[in-house]
Amino acid sequence: MNLGDLLNAETIIPELKAGNRWEAIDEMVGHLVTVGRIKLEHREGITAVVKKRETSMSTGIGFGVGIPHASTDLIYEVTGVFGRSRTGVRFDSLDNQPVHLIMMLLVPQGQFQKHLHTLAAIAKLLHNREFRSGLEQAQDAEAMLKIIKTPSGI
Repeated sequence: MNLGDLLNAETIIPELKAGNRWEAIDEMVGHLVTVGRIKLEHREGITAVVKKRETSMSTGIGFGVGIPHASTDLIYEVTGVFGRSRTGVRFDSLDNQPVHLIMMLLVPQGQFQKHLHTLAAIAKLLHNREFRSGLEQAQDAEAMLKIIKTPSGI
């Protein structure tokens, strides 16, 4: 499974409004509710599990990238949402820099080990400067999706 398999235009937020990682998590989970990827009644539980994971160690991996993720029994298939912040999100990143690209990954309980390679592949792809630059400069969600679905990622 790769980034292009997880996303479509409706699961990309080209203009995140969040100022910090907690707001970003709230906004991204809320977006998944809005587009029908998670149930409204599961919003608080999913938000809590992502924030709990984030509290243990920031998923701001550097290079302006954050990859919040969690495993939960409130979903039945791997679910992702991608957000871009032009102004930057305070994320407590490893390099202490603001995050501009955030990929949230939710995995059904008991399947997380199986999807660690997906997380690693996403991190590797987002470390590619040309790929990040393309996403940062893309006009809208459709243009971002086109970049994401390009086999080389750029």
